[in-house]
Amino acid sequence: MDCGPDHKSFCRLNAMHLLMIGTPYELVVRNSRVSEKTLRFWVSRFNECGIDGLIHRPGAGRPRILEHDEIKTKILPVVDDPSLADQTHWTAKKLCGWLKENLVAQLSYRTVVRYLHEHDYKRKIPRPMPEPPDRDAWEDKRDAFAGVLLELLEDKGCEVFFGDEAGFEGDPRPRQKWVKRGSRPTVGYYGGHVRQNVVGAVNPSDGQLVSLIVSHNDTEVFQAFLDTMADEVPDQGKPIWLVLDNASWHHSKSLEWHHIKPLYLPPYSPDFNPIERLWQHLKSHFLAGYITRRSEELADKLEASIKQLLSQPETVQSVCRTHLSLIHI
Repeated sequence: MDCGPDHKSFCRLNAMHLLMIGTPYELVVRNSRVSEKTLRFWVSRFNECGIDGLIHRPGAGRPRILEHDEIKTKILPVVDDPSLADQTHWTAKKLCGWLKENLVAQLSYRTVVRYLHEHDYKRKIPRPMPEPPDRDAWEDKRDAFAGVLLELLEDKGCEVFFGDEAGFEGDPRPRQKWVKRGSRPTVGYYGGHVRQNVVGAVNPSDGQLVSLIVSHNDTEVFQAFLDTMADEVPDQGKPIWLVLDNASWHHSKSLEWHHIKPLYLPPYSPDFNPIERLWQHLKSHFLAGYITRRSEELADKLEASIKQLLSQPETVQSVCRTHLSLIHI
């Protein structure tokens, strides 16, 4: 049954019409599905204000407990940094309990969740990261690197690529899927280990992606990638930077960098590299559910998927820029 404002107004007007044409009071109550007290109130409103007295006007609701500025100053800082409340992480229920104990205002679970949604907060599974042995020194290195990276990204006189290797399996772990309640989803599983690797570099500013499908990773393979990148990103008189992690083959003294300049990430900082998000996008949007026992078939599928991704530079830009926007630099 529709209970919207227009329907409620219609029910009231219809009840008055039935009474005016002589319909017994009891039948009008039954037809309108309201109590006699409610019907008498409608009649009173009609006699006092006419038809306008029967128009349903939703109320403004209860006033907000906290205004947006108060949420920003009292709640969001603790959400962003749980250590301020001697916590390591928050669930909505735990946050709600802490706020009830530490704020004068009493907030319900639903109110806390609504406030977080209003400020564009979402539930996400945190990415596990190894804990650095010296956190203060690690944070200093990250801050220094972030400053350098920001200058390069804002410099129109150079190009910045982000490079990394990724592995793709022909028998991947099952991912979540939507199924009807009560049913149990299944996925094919061979049990073998079919794997291909990709070496790549992406420029978030224009969506250019350079990639090479390989069977393994070492200095020789990475040199082949540098040769490929030097051909696809020719020297046009401005610096070409390649941001990389600290894999041993990235530091080999035998490497020929051509016109490419390496810039190494600080330790324990994969969150500074947007190509990792691009690899995840490739796995979830192009290779999800793909299963094969043959390395050649996996390589062909991977090559076709990368070609399709190359035809969508705006997608590459969007994925990588979204990642970079999360880096507080």
